[in-house]
Amino acid sequence: MKQLDERGKQCPMPVIETKQALETAAPGESIEVIVDNEIAVQNLTKMANHKQLKSHAEKKSDLEFHVVIENGTEGNGEKAAEEEMACIPDTRSQGMIVVLSSNQMGSGDEALGRLLMKGFVYAISHQDELPEKILLYNSGAFLSCEGSDSVEDLKEMEAQGVEVLTCGTCLNHYHLEDKLMVGGVTNMYDIAESMTKAGKIIRP
Repeated sequence: MKQLDERGKQCPMPVIETKQALETAAPGESIEVIVDNEIAVQNLTKMANHKQLKSHAEKKSDLEFHVVIENGTEGNGEKAAEEEMACIPDTRSQGMIVVLSSNQMGSGDEALGRLLMKGFVYAISHQDELPEKILLYNSGAFLSCEGSDSVEDLKEMEAQGVEVLTCGTCLNHYHLEDKLMVGGVTNMYDIAESMTKAGKIIRP
C-alpha cells in the first residue's frame, strides 16, 4: 500500500497528488492518504466516488484523518478531470440531525429491523448532504459499539466532520462503556439541546 502525507497542503493538491498516485498504482493496489481536515476527506471521498473506486475514511485525531482508496482496473469510472479536482464546499447540512433511538428500523421482525437499520446508516453515509450530528440513545447505542455492522459507516461520516454522539447513560445500562468504537459520549441535556435547536431531525 502506498502512503501519501498531504497534511498542511491546500486544496486541490491532496486530490491532484492522490489522482497521480492512482494513475501509477497497479490495479487493486490501495493508496492511503493522510490529511488534517474534514473538507480534504470529503474531497478525496468524492473523487473516489466519481471514479467508482472503493474508499474508506477514518478519523485518528482532530488533525489526522486517513483515507484509503483502492485502485480499480484501467479506465474504470473515468470522469472529467475538472470535476474530480474541484474543491467542494462542506457537504454537512448545518442544523440537520439524525436520531437513532434503536438498533432496529420499524416494528415487526427483529432480524429484518436490524437489517433495515444497517441499510439506513449505510444510505445516510452515501448522501450528497451529510448530517451535522448523529445522536444514538437507548438500544441505538449498540450501533456505535463493538460488533455493530454500522461502525465503519459511522466512522466514515465522522471522518468527514459528522459529530457522532452516544448517550452515556445508555452505554452504562447496556454495559457497553468499554465497547464504544466511534464518536464521543453525550448526556440527555446535550441531546435535548441539540434536538431543540435542530433545523431538521431525521428519525428512521
